Amino acid sequence: MPVKIHDTLSKTKQPLAPADGQTFRFYCCGPTVYGPAHIGNFRTFLVQDVLRRTLEVDGLSLRHVRNITDVDDKTIRQSQAEGRTLSEFTTHWTDKFHADCSALNLLPPHEEPRATAHIAEQIAMIEQLVAGGHAYAAADGSVYFKVCSCEHYGELSGLDRSSLRTQHVNSAGDANDADEYDRESVSDFALWKARKPEDGENFWSSPWGEGRPGWHIECSAMSVKYLGEGFDLHGGGIDLCFPHHENEIAQSECATGTRPFARLWFHSAHLMVEGSKMSKSLGNLYTLEDLLQKGFRPMDIRYALISGHYRQQLNFTLNGLKAGRSALEKMEKTLRPILGRLGVSEEDFRHWIKPSPLVTTGMFARAWEKLSDDLNVPAALGEIFSVLGDLADPTLDSAAVAGQVESFGALLYALGLDLFTAQDAPAAADIPESVANLAEARWEAKKARDWANADGLRDELLQLGWKILDRKDGYDLEKV
Repeated sequence: MPVKIHDTLSKTKQPLAPADGQTFRFYCCGPTVYGPAHIGNFRTFLVQDVLRRTLEVDGLSLRHVRNITDVDDKTIRQSQAEGRTLSEFTTHWTDKFHADCSALNLLPPHEEPRATAHIAEQIAMIEQLVAGGHAYAAADGSVYFKVCSCEHYGELSGLDRSSLRTQHVNSAGDANDADEYDRESVSDFALWKARKPEDGENFWSSPWGEGRPGWHIECSAMSVKYLGEGFDLHGGGIDLCFPHHENEIAQSECATGTRPFARLWFHSAHLMVEGSKMSKSLGNLYTLEDLLQKGFRPMDIRYALISGHYRQQLNFTLNGLKAGRSALEKMEKTLRPILGRLGVSEEDFRHWIKPSPLVTTGMFARAWEKLSDDLNVPAALGEIFSVLGDLADPTLDSAAVAGQVESFGALLYALGLDLFTAQDAPAAADIPESVANLAEARWEAKKARDWANADGLRDELLQLGWKILDRKDGYDLEKV
């Protein structure tokens, strides 16, 4: 039976198979790199990673594309506030994102296009929309998509079309060109944003004058370039369903004339933290670094973030992280004597964590069935623990046990879980007082916009073997 997921557009479970019979084409909206990604972001990326891994275990050939948004209102605003070029600023946070992904064992996408490297493609798509009567230029040189020109606008999110309003200025008479807007303020949205003084040097030439692309057009241009028209699956957090994904559909289908833009849609639910919405004011907007500083391992965090069903809101708690660690330790404790019977070391077992067709049969077949049915990770984990206990029976034939352990390794691959990693977790480093003082002096120089001094102190820290990682509200120190 093929892997199935809940399709947001049709509101039904749909089997995942490549439309061309060869390669399954899968696009995910990636991060906006203006700060460290938080655990809410990573829940979405981890769910997408589990889906990709599950499809690989199922034997599908995949092409997975995830973009980097490195130009929008937030990246420009924050880079300007720090006195950095947009490229320098976004490269720093892209590198941090990649390091966090690696720690959490996310597979890198096959393509990871950056918005700033695809300005020409975005301009070309906007030109198609203008030529087709789906977009228009305003007096200031901005270009807007004409929402009323798309008959099926709102189908993905279930938006009431009677509530749509066509306008390119808000009630105050100002240009309505924000990259993001709320459900209650639907309007024609910006495809190209005319250059403003606050944009600094972040602009490009276009047929409508100097400016930059709007946020929504980026994903359309890059997904079509790397996956073609009418690709198989588009994923993201439920918060992107409207307006971002709704706008992607409208502008892509009107530009290319191909419907559907994506055959299926895959959205993961919001993350709560300790029963509340994440916010800096509540102190519960955790980054990976925050949780590592509390002594948790990346695998503890991965387990906690994937252990709930992706379409149900997950309440992330520190106790839940401890439970995730306990669950992994239970797996390891149960598996050790089984590996001992087979003469397989803990280190060698890691090589067994790979796709295997054996997972569809035998003792772990029900766990695979649960995982294949709309990524029901909690049910699959329940089956896994049950079977592991049965495998510990010393009367079982060793050859049969080896086959089941191979199936178990395939399930671990699908979930992205590595076992026996406690020895890999670095001990929390004690920061010498002299290093802490230099870091604090560097932070004060940065706040004072004394960039030369701040850079000098950063280099001095590097010579001492310490890397400084800036956040919007502070910094972290990391041993090199």
